[in-house]
Amino acid sequence: MAVTRLEITARDPYRSGQSFGDVGPYEKVSGRLHFAVDPAHPANAPVADLALAPRDKDGLVTFSAGFRLLQPVDPARANRSLLSYVVNRGRQVIPFNRPAAEPEPTETLDPGDGFLMRRGWSVAWCGWQWDVIDDPVLVSLEAPIAVNPDGTPVTAEVVVQFQPSQPHADQELAHWPQHPAPGTSRFHRHRPYPAADLADPAATLTVRDWLGGPRTLVPREAWAFARDVDGHAVPDATFVRLASGFVPGKVYEVRFRTNRCPVAGTGFIAIRDAAAFLRHGTASEGNPAAGRIDHAFAYGISQCGRFLRDYLHAGMNLHELGGSAYDGILPHVAGARRGEFNHRAAQPSVQHVLGAGHLPPFATVPVPDFPTGLLDNQRTRGGVPKVVSTNSSSEYWRSEASLTHTDLAGLRDVPVAPEERIYLFAGTQHGPGILPLGTETPYGAAGTHPFNVVDYSPLMRAALVHLQRWVCEGVDPPPSTVPRVGDGTAVPRARVLAALACIPGVAMLALHRLPALPQFDPGPGAVDGIVRVPGDGETWGTLSGLVSAVDADGNEVSGWRLPDLSVPLATHAGWNPRAPRTGASEQLLDMIGSTIPFARDEVSRRANGDPRPSIGARYPDRPTYLARVAAATDALISVGHVLAEDRDLVIALAEVRWDALAVGDDPSAPV
Repeated sequence: MAVTRLEITARDPYRSGQSFGDVGPYEKVSGRLHFAVDPAHPANAPVADLALAPRDKDGLVTFSAGFRLLQPVDPARANRSLLSYVVNRGRQVIPFNRPAAEPEPTETLDPGDGFLMRRGWSVAWCGWQWDVIDDPVLVSLEAPIAVNPDGTPVTAEVVVQFQPSQPHADQELAHWPQHPAPGTSRFHRHRPYPAADLADPAATLTVRDWLGGPRTLVPREAWAFARDVDGHAVPDATFVRLASGFVPGKVYEVRFRTNRCPVAGTGFIAIRDAAAFLRHGTASEGNPAAGRIDHAFAYGISQCGRFLRDYLHAGMNLHELGGSAYDGILPHVAGARRGEFNHRAAQPSVQHVLGAGHLPPFATVPVPDFPTGLLDNQRTRGGVPKVVSTNSSSEYWRSEASLTHTDLAGLRDVPVAPEERIYLFAGTQHGPGILPLGTETPYGAAGTHPFNVVDYSPLMRAALVHLQRWVCEGVDPPPSTVPRVGDGTAVPRARVLAALACIPGVAMLALHRLPALPQFDPGPGAVDGIVRVPGDGETWGTLSGLVSAVDADGNEVSGWRLPDLSVPLATHAGWNPRAPRTGASEQLLDMIGSTIPFARDEVSRRANGDPRPSIGARYPDRPTYLARVAAATDALISVGHVLAEDRDLVIALAEVRWDALAVGDDPSAPV
């Protein structure tokens, strides 16, 4: 067993003994998992640079990870299923419970409505990401550091890319989504790679107008590895400072060498072996869940969904004892991508820097123009789990999610692996939407349109229950529901933009400036744990990404459609242009969608030239609207897209949106 010890620092009644339905109270276990793995064991062979990690007296590589566990106090009331939540940037929250988690991470683990606990799940959190900062409320990994045979540090090139939304003078050499300005929050940062030489003449800083645009080299004397302190440069190997300041909307890229290379792929081992320990470890070995777990499931959102796709691509689901770590895996909003999780100088936090995680395979099965599928390595090694892949509309606009079920050219549909289902949550953004309508995030990223308000959490709960029933009871989930080339519901982005251009207030995107995946070239990729990133003068080209076609209201026709789309009060999209004041207004605000409300009455509609019928023309009153919502919800329940227990939740969410968009403050007014 690769887990040598669970160091328990606290074991307490959860929420002071709060009871959750028939399951009763839970307990919370906090501590640290310690690992010792054999780098020569076949189960660990996919981990890059593991052989270069220091070893103990037994020849094993050691490391540790933060750990949390919630489980029913009475094991007889548990459902004997473990949900391993792959923590996103170290933030421990309870998934699937509503309402959404706190905006900043805490140790409280708010249970919300207790959905998972009422169903008897055991839930575990284990650190896997080496670049999560050291903070008591975050769950991180202390990875081993790669060294050469002579004991000297391994060095490697690092590429750090960022696109500011606000002016600032310096940037930490790490990544965070939507690039909040420095100092926004202590949690909006990661551990950076330090520059090996502050004066390195080979280090470069370039600037572009968009992600795929031509680079302009910034003169070396105009920038430095330094922090800005009261307008002065203070040398610092973990920051880059531009004397003239970084301009909002521009895309900057720093290339330099580092002399500190954590073995990032040990995160795969941590997630794998934490589950194996909880399933198979004994009480005498310190396992608090001994004898409680029959089936294990892994769930990851966004970065962590990409992590799970990469975990499967590497074939990591067999542990050292030869069994499967997970029976079911649910990668959410991962699109077609993987990420920097298992190569030298990997940045797990990075999103758009082109590398091995942005290359095929995208679909789980081989496609006509690429000979291998995402599951091929795992299929060869054994231990292929059931997989339910879910995406919002944003992943079709920003992460080429269509490539998980089409060929690379986007010319034909391809079969989905028998072990997988794929679902699009129609008309949604990367994370569940909320009211009131707003155009700015708490840390300064802003959109041109109001943010998407569709709350798809009921769909997520249904997806999880289907995966559990598939694994535990052999009940097939609903068929994959995605845009299809064959029936004309998968279309180019330009066709959707053209259909929405007539709606008042809709701003357009420059399609050639959207983030894109690189066209496959056998040259780039991981070789002995080293990844090459395209440099100046290189063009990888782009692959075809398709999105769902839209109806006359501008709402998507494919996927699981909540009443927000089938009984609409607005047009809901998975994309939103950056606000002009943040620069690059024709480019996507990453991960954010749009809600464009209908006019409330025909007088307003005609005055604005809006082709969409008004709310008043569609629904004579609130009871009529809610009756249609109830009927649409019942239809969703009948096909398995919503759980029967969430019927009232779906109707209540629609009721709140009626109050906001049909009778509340003017939705077109600034928020």
